[in-house]
Amino acid sequence: MIRIFRKLRNPLLLVGFAVFLAACDINAVPRLDEQVNASWSQVENQYQRRAELVPNLVATVQGFATQEREVLQNVVEARANVGQMQIPENILQNPDALQMFEQNQAALSSALSRLLVTVERYPDLKSNQNFLALQSQLEGTENRIAVARRDYIAAVRDYNTELRTIPGKWIAAWLYPEAELKPSFTATVEGADRAPTVNFNSGS
Repeated sequence: MIRIFRKLRNPLLLVGFAVFLAACDINAVPRLDEQVNASWSQVENQYQRRAELVPNLVATVQGFATQEREVLQNVVEARANVGQMQIPENILQNPDALQMFEQNQAALSSALSRLLVTVERYPDLKSNQNFLALQSQLEGTENRIAVARRDYIAAVRDYNTELRTIPGKWIAAWLYPEAELKPSFTATVEGADRAPTVNFNSGS
């Protein structure tokens, strides 16, 4: 490194080195890291929003379909597992914790899907105004979850690519030695890559 700076006493070499650094974007690693963190925050926010809708959804369905106890209990238990999970601060550097988070969320998605299929057998429930309001909120939340997950996956891809390719790999080793590859989402439950279908307006 000292030899490099000695050679850079030549003005032309100094200008060339400055242009090289500018072209390499030496701030790419921290910028992309912040993008990953911001995208993850949106994932958490949207999943939390969904979790908050579940109690009202279960209570409304229960009022019309008390006999569907097993389906309702599965949703309640899946929601409880989501709420009880202690998310570590370093989850984006902890593939096992992220996998557990995803598994719990996927289990809730699966339980909700089964519940929504069950609802088709109750036309009175499908026309209930409170239920229709929950329908709209849940549908919007599932769409936002899908978008947030997509954005997070893209942010992780860009960040990891920067750390794995040259010159980003060199710059990270030189200026950001603490930077590590981040885990992404993978479908761990059948159908977990698809948002539950929310459609209560079909014929009774």
